[in-house]
Amino acid sequence: MFSRILIANRGEIAVRIIRACREMGIETVAVYSTADKDSKHVHMADWAICIGPPPSSESYLNIPRIISAAEVANVDAIHPGYGFLAENAHFAEVCRSCNIEFIGPSVESMQALGGKVSCKQLAIKHKVPTSPGSKGKIESEEDAIKIAKDIGYPVIVKASAGGGGRGMRVAHNDMSLRSGLKSAMAEAEGAFGDATVYIEKFIERARHVEVQILGDTKGNVVHLFERDCTMQRRHQKLIEEAPCPVIDDAKRDELCKSAVRLCKAAGYYSAGTVEFLMDEKKNFYLMEVNTRVQVEHPVTELITGIDIVKTQIRVAAGEALPFTQKQIKRTGHAIEVRINAEDPTKNFIPSPGVIDRFDPPGGPGVRMDTHCYTGYRVPPNYDSMIAKLIAHRDTREEAIGTLHRALGEFRVGPIKTTIGLHTDLMRNGNFLKSDIDIHFVERLLAK
Repeated sequence: MFSRILIANRGEIAVRIIRACREMGIETVAVYSTADKDSKHVHMADWAICIGPPPSSESYLNIPRIISAAEVANVDAIHPGYGFLAENAHFAEVCRSCNIEFIGPSVESMQALGGKVSCKQLAIKHKVPTSPGSKGKIESEEDAIKIAKDIGYPVIVKASAGGGGRGMRVAHNDMSLRSGLKSAMAEAEGAFGDATVYIEKFIERARHVEVQILGDTKGNVVHLFERDCTMQRRHQKLIEEAPCPVIDDAKRDELCKSAVRLCKAAGYYSAGTVEFLMDEKKNFYLMEVNTRVQVEHPVTELITGIDIVKTQIRVAAGEALPFTQKQIKRTGHAIEVRINAEDPTKNFIPSPGVIDRFDPPGGPGVRMDTHCYTGYRVPPNYDSMIAKLIAHRDTREEAIGTLHRALGEFRVGPIKTTIGLHTDLMRNGNFLKSDIDIHFVERLLAK
């Protein structure tokens, strides 16, 4: 087992990893930008090293500075968390070339599954359902229009290296496809340094359902069931729950086995998530694979009792998974809401600043992951999420009731947050019936 781990991240995920390490008897090293000098993860770690100014390019995305910090601190491994360098195959390669273990999958698996085009090609080969569309990258406008006419409009253009809705455009005819293709490629090049795009049939009333995967270096791969992440705004998840409330055990088994099959084909180990879109007839289609721990991993931990972060660390240290697929059981229902420092009444404009009051909820069935506290200054430089509030109860109805109660207890000020929005959503009739799709929240807010 490792003696000392550096966390190449910030915020609540850095706190989460430090807590897992502390329970395992592993020392931790935090890295931070000058904007995060008072963040909770900096105070909690055994050591903390400043790696640069606020811009991510000069701190959390700066590989040489992170590696230098790791070497100075004499660490055995680096945990990348999520975002930043977590899915950067080059970073994983650099870590291991410096004899520092990267707590994540192999470079080969990251490359095979991280690019959406290569991932789709692997899925087709191993009979994992994929949306009708291009089998490789789009080479020209004429190529795109031919494919669109073959599968029928509407279609969606997607960036191979994309995420978070960037490099995506929906087209309903040839003209919008031509313009959408150009703008998607330009956005993909600017955001990811890769202009590769592909085309798929656009599912108009889709649900977002994903499968949590864990694998080890011995060739074992298991699933921890699925999560429903349909409640989104502009491709950013707002609410996640497990299990998915609208599929039966037969469909669940089919979905999860497809995810395992794909990851085994890629020789995958560590934690990962296979994301699918599901249409109104409950047909599911591969969307992408995230080769890292997910923001929403707590809901899966709560329904299975498995600590995903600790398992990642054990696998990276060469241990086999301590359980088989048959030993993994699910209990109850868990729902998570992401609390962001944003003002929903002003088009979700970020609301950074000093938190004068931070009074988190508690009580039975409540978990909260956060890096904030009274007196903490939310910096304007990074993602606006300040907390994840999760409820776990025997039934979905009970979990919603507990989460609604907990949201009512949560006091944060004077910055604006999405607490009120989530309070309203917990009592929305469509959400209560789970009669939703990935554009439901946007339609609701547009009223």
